[in-house]
Amino acid sequence: MKKLINDPRAVVSESLQGLAAAHSDVVTVHADPDFIVRAGGPRSGKVALVSGGGSGHEPLHGGFVGEGMLDAAVPGPVFTSPTPDPIVAATLAVDGGAGVLHIVKNYTGDVLNFETAAELAEAEGATVRSVVIDDDVAVKDSLYTAGRRGVAGTVLVEKIAGAAAERGDDLDSVAAIATRVNAQARSMGVALTPSTVPHAGEPSFTLADDEVEIGIGIHGEPGRERIPLEPADAIVDRLLAPILEDLPFESGDRVLLFVNGMGGTPQIELYIVFRRAAEVLRERGIEVARSLVGNYVTSLEMQGVSITLLKLDDEFVELWDAPVNTIALRWGR
Repeated sequence: MKKLINDPRAVVSESLQGLAAAHSDVVTVHADPDFIVRAGGPRSGKVALVSGGGSGHEPLHGGFVGEGMLDAAVPGPVFTSPTPDPIVAATLAVDGGAGVLHIVKNYTGDVLNFETAAELAEAEGATVRSVVIDDDVAVKDSLYTAGRRGVAGTVLVEKIAGAAAERGDDLDSVAAIATRVNAQARSMGVALTPSTVPHAGEPSFTLADDEVEIGIGIHGEPGRERIPLEPADAIVDRLLAPILEDLPFESGDRVLLFVNGMGGTPQIELYIVFRRAAEVLRERGIEVARSLVGNYVTSLEMQGVSITLLKLDDEFVELWDAPVNTIALRWGR
């Protein structure tokens, strides 16, 4: 294992210390328990958004705390859900009196721990709603989930629901928009290489030099099939086909096309993927009205990519375009 770390047991805490030092204008980092909140504290009367999960997927979720997105993020150990205690602490810390929405990726530990945290926070007087993200079309069940996994579509939910909260929507309305975004988003990924969890010290799975895993999860969970490496265009076609069929996406639709790197994929390759995906959509009469390209929901240093399509309507476009000021997304200010 070759990584820029000190003690494998201190990776998350030392990373959070660095994040706090680099971005104190945007976020405040709390320790023991660990959670990240917007600098300046909660805004009275605004619905607060809280998300979180295992570390190792950065910039998810801490990179999306700030104006127009999340009010708090709760990082667990690498690839492991945070326990209820820090989720409760984060929830209470950002509650401005209008209620709190938990955005939860569909992994068993996350779902159970956020459910427990919501109950404990409500016992302390908070009003909490939860939305579970399950945009991955690759598999129905995995080692980590009951049902579809929550993957890159999480970013789109956090941005659009966050903009709805920022404009003053009430808790039920923000939850409804988050639910609607999740229902209109579909994702699928591919891994070219595995990732190595620091405390494990060895790759989470093995791939031959000439193999890729189609439908991989963000923790290295197995996908639909393992195939010989193909040209980029052929792999994009394999990823897009089940996405397009699942909703389905049809001629005349407007979409947001999100090409997400898994951590070790250079931008030059991501744009090759985007080029082919946009070409396929154009041939089908689907308009790419908005786009996002980059490493946003990663799996440590995994080389790979995921493609997410979100079917847009006028409200989604308005909320996507609304100002955002976070570590990882900034525009419109």
